[in-house]
Amino acid sequence: MDFKALKYIYQPAKNAGANTLLLLHGTGGDEQDLLPIAKEFGNDFNILSLRGNVSENGMPRFFKRLGMGIFDEQDLTFRTHEMVDFIKGLAVKEDFDSTKIIALGYSNGANIAGSTLVLYPEFLAGAILYRPMQPFKKIDAELKNATNTPVFMSNGVMDPTISQADTVSFVNILKTAGFNVANHSLSVGHALTREDLRFSVDWYQQHFR
Repeated sequence: MDFKALKYIYQPAKNAGANTLLLLHGTGGDEQDLLPIAKEFGNDFNILSLRGNVSENGMPRFFKRLGMGIFDEQDLTFRTHEMVDFIKGLAVKEDFDSTKIIALGYSNGANIAGSTLVLYPEFLAGAILYRPMQPFKKIDAELKNATNTPVFMSNGVMDPTISQADTVSFVNILKTAGFNVANHSLSVGHALTREDLRFSVDWYQQHFR
């Protein structure tokens, strides 16, 4: 496949064998966007922050979409394979453990992280998904996660871009597959809030400290 490298920032932890927090921005963001949020979780992990390879009217994204809330699933599949392949190669180059990656994604970034859970169910050690959508309309019923990988999700009940019913569907699919999902429905819109951070930091400390 004609994969391309992604622009990235890598900040190693002082302790060897640390987890790696994989930062995946929302539409129009870049590899700088989520660095301040990463600090909320501590400093005992590597940071790998990526920039999506797709441009939508000059705005970086991780994959194409056909319209608001309508994903180009063929491109999403390709970009997910591209990203995972890039991370595996980067793990060798930067010398971090590719089995200890925790994704933290917002909106578009949460959606490619969700796609990674579906296409590579054993790849991530954990995932924090802010405002995710179900990445594919149809997800194979044979999807299985044998390691009970912890997944944090938070959505806004007043978010006009995300169907609450679809969120419930995606949560149930992941739970049925064996993921350990903690889902929070907050009385907010699409923007991130301190409440999202508080819940997710507590979740992170419970599972990875």
